[in-house]
Amino acid sequence: MRRVGRALRPAVIPILAVITAFIVGSFFILITDFDNLSKLGKDPVGAITGALGTIGTAYYSMLIGALGDPAKLGAAISNPTPRAMAAAIRPITETLVASTPLIFAGLATAISFRSGVFNIGVEGQFVLGAFGATVAAILLKDQPMPLILLVSTIAGILTGAAWGWIPGFLKARTGAHEVITTIMLNYVAAQIVLFGLRSDLLRKEGSSEPISKVLSDFVRIPLIFNLPAIRLHWGFVVALLMAVVVSWFLFKTTKGYELRAAGFNLNAARYAGMSAGGAIVLAMTLSGALAGLGGSMEVLGTVPQMSNDISSGYGFNAIALALLAGNRPAGIVAASLLFGALRTGGGLMQVKTGIPLDLLFFIQALVIMFVAAPGLIRVLYRFDRTRGPGAEKVVEGGAA
Repeated sequence: MRRVGRALRPAVIPILAVITAFIVGSFFILITDFDNLSKLGKDPVGAITGALGTIGTAYYSMLIGALGDPAKLGAAISNPTPRAMAAAIRPITETLVASTPLIFAGLATAISFRSGVFNIGVEGQFVLGAFGATVAAILLKDQPMPLILLVSTIAGILTGAAWGWIPGFLKARTGAHEVITTIMLNYVAAQIVLFGLRSDLLRKEGSSEPISKVLSDFVRIPLIFNLPAIRLHWGFVVALLMAVVVSWFLFKTTKGYELRAAGFNLNAARYAGMSAGGAIVLAMTLSGALAGLGGSMEVLGTVPQMSNDISSGYGFNAIALALLAGNRPAGIVAASLLFGALRTGGGLMQVKTGIPLDLLFFIQALVIMFVAAPGLIRVLYRFDRTRGPGAEKVVEGGAA
């Protein structure tokens, strides 16, 4: 039990941050519920009850939209037809689909942050990884699908790795600040994709828009469930495997130790005989490779057509995920599932209550704010006053 407690300590602050964010979000739902607030003078009890009901409906709808309706699940169990099964599991599969690119991008960001390098270019590396996979797939479109999948995935990984290597090399050799170089390379990546998609090789025939041929005509990552309207593919499993691999690499290997040591104190790492420049280049290259792999999975599985909109800000959301997860791979997976659930469940919440989707982004921002301010969480939940000295240890572990 003690081991379990120690393992869960780092999760205390993030979990409470999420809970607090939803509580504060409830307050904003309450004060923007003008229909019920307008009745406050005539029927205060009814107005408050109605507003609280709106909050409950909003969060319940979000939960159903992200995880599924128990009624539909019961119907699918009693009558397991393909259509009924698809209707029952579609919400949770869409949550997993939305979480998949976030896991890849979050891992890419975390591995660079762990080494003390701020990779703000995951967005560009993700997009170029998808672009590299697209080019390879189209060039090999007449080959067997397993070969196309393998070569395209490798091409996406190598493209992302190369785009991550550039700022790492510049940082190690010239001292160029990685924040500036990675931000600028995001714009360069977008222009490369735009230029490539205007070529006859990649552009969809008859289209005036910069969009590629439909890759699903000749290649696609196999689906986990062969059911109507279900998009969940094996890329999600690959994302989970990558989380395990990254965790093993960072915490069980010598190179991973060197990266973390460089992140804690670069000068001390140099004094210990470690190659600080090599650690920076390696971290950025691995970060780009993970982002490129995520882009490959996205274009070969979820959105089987390349465009500059292949990433809806995954690289920038990854920064928030890494912060929320404390740069831990297991935390990245959990945070990605949370953000995926918010994104998927928000649609039904908006339909049922009329609450705008902007509120979800507001809740995400609150989560990040509370995670970034662990002292505030300690004060709100009075850690220091509970269970004496043991509580302080919990707080320290949660803030780590």
